[in-house]
Amino acid sequence: MKSIGIIPVRMDSSRYPGKPLKKICGIPMVTHVYERTKRSKKLNDVFIATCDKEIFNYASSIGAKVIMTSKKHQRASDRIAEALKKIEKIKGEKIKNIIMIQGDEPLVDPEMINESILHLNSNDNTKVTNIYTNIKKESDWKNKNIVKVVNDSESNAIYFSREAIPSTKKFSSAIMAKRQICVIGFTNESLNLFQKIKPTKLEIIESIDMNRLIENGYKVKMIFTNKDPFPVDTYEDLKKIEKIMVKDSLFKKYKKIYV
Repeated sequence: MKSIGIIPVRMDSSRYPGKPLKKICGIPMVTHVYERTKRSKKLNDVFIATCDKEIFNYASSIGAKVIMTSKKHQRASDRIAEALKKIEKIKGEKIKNIIMIQGDEPLVDPEMINESILHLNSNDNTKVTNIYTNIKKESDWKNKNIVKVVNDSESNAIYFSREAIPSTKKFSSAIMAKRQICVIGFTNESLNLFQKIKPTKLEIIESIDMNRLIENGYKVKMIFTNKDPFPVDTYEDLKKIEKIMVKDSLFKKYKKIYV
């Protein structure tokens, strides 16, 4: 099998406990992520990975394929690495590409997933990809729930941080910042490598998976999107997304299934 999507979710969020099952326009958030991910034409299958029986039971009730994982994982990438091993055992075959779509990205667009797979299948030796977009508001640039990224001239990530980077000291007329969107692509080998590397200091300080790879000298190819989804970290984020979701064209394609 060439490519699968895995959505890691857990109830024990430090910033917003229980958020995977919080409802947006009457539908649990994890359902939005699942339905939108399924609409990628380049994915051969989609799974939810969780350590919580409550999420497992809910996912099963809507017909989603769901994998139970250990509660010990602190990073979503470690969770999907465990899920991958179980999926390959079930399928009886090796998966080529794995796209991680965080369970708190309810406005994820299938095109982001498609772009990730295209880059992983290219001939430029890309092993890990991450979608990003520009930061337009100063409040977002200063928001520590939003992960910022600085890239090199070849669009490889230099560093991820929750702080307001880069400095605007010499560019005060505009915000030069970019933010991570948690749609991350791995080749099979790179995901297994990630799990084998010990968590790093900057990864722990920032609470950002990708810093583990950067600290160990591995490249993360950043892929730009003009789309502007954002994660749910607080109740306020959820209410903001509800207003956007009502007008969202993709939402209209699946809402009748649940509402």
